Amino acid sequence: MHFYIADAFTVQRFSGNQAGVVPLGEDPFPEEALMRALAGELKHSETAFVRRTGEESFHIRYFTPAEEVDLCGHATIAAFTVLRQTGEIPAGQYALHTRSGDLEVSVEPDAVWMDMAPPAEGRTFSPEEQAELYAAYGLTPADRPKGLEPQAVSTGLLDILLPVRDITVLNRARQDEAEVCRLSERYGVVGVHMFCSKTEGLCQGAYCRNFAPLYAIPEEAATGTSNGALTFYLYRRGFISPGRENSFIQGMAMGKPSEILSRLSEEGGAVRVRIGGRAVLTLRGEVL
Repeated sequence: MHFYIADAFTVQRFSGNQAGVVPLGEDPFPEEALMRALAGELKHSETAFVRRTGEESFHIRYFTPAEEVDLCGHATIAAFTVLRQTGEIPAGQYALHTRSGDLEVSVEPDAVWMDMAPPAEGRTFSPEEQAELYAAYGLTPADRPKGLEPQAVSTGLLDILLPVRDITVLNRARQDEAEVCRLSERYGVVGVHMFCSKTEGLCQGAYCRNFAPLYAIPEEAATGTSNGALTFYLYRRGFISPGRENSFIQGMAMGKPSEILSRLSEEGGAVRVRIGGRAVLTLRGEVL
């Protein structure tokens, strides 16, 4: 069984967000204990196990070092880049089955785009709850920009979107991992996606940091699902228009700058969010 390490949402090796990828061909998935153990051994935020189910269809399961998750954007970008670069598939449209639902993946010669799960808005937070959320990062509600409040949103995984005033505050945030784990369990979320406006404004995307210590990910350099949720959050508030390409910069605080792209469209009253980016293969190995 071969595995690959790919850096997603970047064109530079050892940058972006690393994911393990295990192509299985048409073989069945290994035992769950083995998949979890291999993800733990590779020690990346997610490892994708991908098997072909048809000429143009695949099934992926995603494992963090702690457990299986429903969907992972950067690991999907990495997986289909591996399949394209190793000659398993040409550019084209592919159906993908995940625990989060059935999605469409577009493989281009130099990028991969994928559907997010249908957007779903979760709970908002009282002033007291907001104060707790900001305090978990050494911040206060005074660090929140006017007109924006935290909210839980999902395009596959439920995250708390936590707006901060500017990039200085974003860089100043220091996570209390135990407290964020406690809050994540209380609110039934994967983690916290903190963001601020770019210089050009939120209509051009955002600078972001992502934290999921409950899933053994203290901070992540690029997060497709969270930026899909953020795309919908900003659309609902009038910052993002359908049909435009949006850019989210993440990972700067980790020294692994990444660019996650998104597109939002409206079709028959339904909103569709897609996440895209490029990836670079860096390592190849074999489980003996």
